[in-house]
Amino acid sequence: MKALLVIDAQNVIINSKDFENELNNMEVIIKDFKAKGYPILFVRNISDEATSPFYKDSQSSELHPYLKEYAEIVIEKETPSSFFKTELEEKLKKQGIDHVFVTGFNTEFCCQFTAIAAYDRGYQVTFIEDATGTVNDEEIYEMQGLDVRDFVGTVLHWSNVIEVLDMVEYEEEYGNL
Repeated sequence: MKALLVIDAQNVIINSKDFENELNNMEVIIKDFKAKGYPILFVRNISDEATSPFYKDSQSSELHPYLKEYAEIVIEKETPSSFFKTELEEKLKKQGIDHVFVTGFNTEFCCQFTAIAAYDRGYQVTFIEDATGTVNDEEIYEMQGLDVRDFVGTVLHWSNVIEVLDMVEYEEEYGNL
């Protein structure tokens, strides 16, 4: 069975720049999964440090209103991997999940770490490249012309173990699951 992971769709990230396309893509996938009754699990990055923008009791760490209404299951994490010291794997196993779809933020950290951790645990993994987003860019990484999403998607695709699709490919392959 399939499940969708929506990673770190939180105010602190989404309010930092224009993620309209990414959010729209995530919503299309969420609606596909919801229509078929497949589980949708939101993952929320939290911190116990009051000075952190991810402080668990702060508004900035809350799920963004654009997608919050879809969040029936929320897993809290403190590291880039949605599996490390969380109840995610237990929830997936309990529901008989063997294939996870990865969407969310930040592409090169939490989405990528989660995709690799899912593969390492035996899940089939589909990474929807343009249903992820990042606050980082070529200036942050001092790499002229870097498209972070495309780079991560290419690396994961080259692994030959994680399926990487864009929205057009997703809709052709899995739309109306």
